[in-house]
Amino acid sequence: MPKRAPASAAASMGQWVASPPVYDLREFGAVGDGRTVNTAAFEAAVAAIAERGGGRLNVPVGRWLTAPFNLTSRMTLFLAAGAEILGIQDERYWPLMSPLPSYGYGREHKGPRYGSLIHGQDLKDVTITGYNGTINGQGQSWWVKFRRKQLNHTRGPLVQLMRSSNIIISNITLRDSPFWTLHTFDCKNVTISETTILAPIAGAPNTDGIDPDSCENVVIKNCYISVGDDGIAIKSGWDQYGIAYGRPSANIIIQNVVIRSMVSAGVSIGSEMSGGVSNVLVENVHIWDSRRGVRIKTAPGRGAYVSNIAYRNISLEHVRVGIVIKTDYNEHPDEGFDPKAVPIIENISYTSIHGQGVRVPVRIQGSAEIPVKNVTFHDMSVGIVDRKHHVFQCSFVQGQVIGYVFPVPCKNLDMYNERRELVKQSTFQNISDIDYSF
Repeated sequence: MPKRAPASAAASMGQWVASPPVYDLREFGAVGDGRTVNTAAFEAAVAAIAERGGGRLNVPVGRWLTAPFNLTSRMTLFLAAGAEILGIQDERYWPLMSPLPSYGYGREHKGPRYGSLIHGQDLKDVTITGYNGTINGQGQSWWVKFRRKQLNHTRGPLVQLMRSSNIIISNITLRDSPFWTLHTFDCKNVTISETTILAPIAGAPNTDGIDPDSCENVVIKNCYISVGDDGIAIKSGWDQYGIAYGRPSANIIIQNVVIRSMVSAGVSIGSEMSGGVSNVLVENVHIWDSRRGVRIKTAPGRGAYVSNIAYRNISLEHVRVGIVIKTDYNEHPDEGFDPKAVPIIENISYTSIHGQGVRVPVRIQGSAEIPVKNVTFHDMSVGIVDRKHHVFQCSFVQGQVIGYVFPVPCKNLDMYNERRELVKQSTFQNISDIDYSF
């Protein structure tokens, strides 16, 4: 029996090749009035796409209330302009899942966690896009219950994709997540672009914007993020559970992003980084009205490494602390962590860092057990709020300053001119002038 020609060959021979099917959510009985629960319609549409081996689901103009639902492989979820998917606020409709294996017993509570509004695992070729439609988690009730300690399980993200590859998320708005907004866990080949992520800048706890977690080959570009926690947080597991899971976050590019984070940081690495984080480029990023600019946070017990991290062309506007490395972020899943599992922090560069209205431009707090090695500053000029205090703060840091840097660098660093010629070598790597009083 002759074999069927592959699609590409069939097309070249002039044969008709079927396009992936396109469905409208209304075909499955959905009603976009903001009151009707459309979970069954979403589930039926995804099942139809799975049965056909892939396809596209169009979500038209309207407000489409739903409980959580799963995506499938080779699927495009397309939101029209004016389309809004609304997460149902009653947590009884949100399924419970096992804790993430790299986080142990649970992130906020031991035991099961709530799933995400839009979820997928073990998938390939998933796209969420549109004409800037919105996925709205309606997280307000979750935030109130969390503060009142009325929840018994860890809150769920807005969108979570696990152990999946070839993911594209673009041209949409994600807002008001119950917890982390966009969480990719153990994924490869992820592109997130032209996406707006919003949550109140206060009173919306842990609403991180984008969290690549044990992910490889990630691009985040041309996004606007204003949320109630870290704008972007690169993670890879928590203490002994992350060490055992052993999946690093690596090869990550963050470009052309505007971030506001009044509560936390614009771009963070950690503190959950026990699988390792390496080969990260953060460039052309503007961080405004934020508590911190770019931050690396870790602690004894995390193990692993943060290595080969480059920050380029970062602008800071009205930021409390611009550059942070913190090595005593002592939050642990349980008492089973190994305090001798200390992370390695090395090969961190900051180039073309500029800004205004910054209280403390640099605070790098290494320690005797976790020294920070080979840090480079080149072309930095940050306007400061208070000239009465020392605002370039270091502790247990080894590295270099190349050319002109303002404010005056700490004494821990070697000084080089623009020709990379040594001007002054430091013998004070282990001194500390960290000051949290202002």
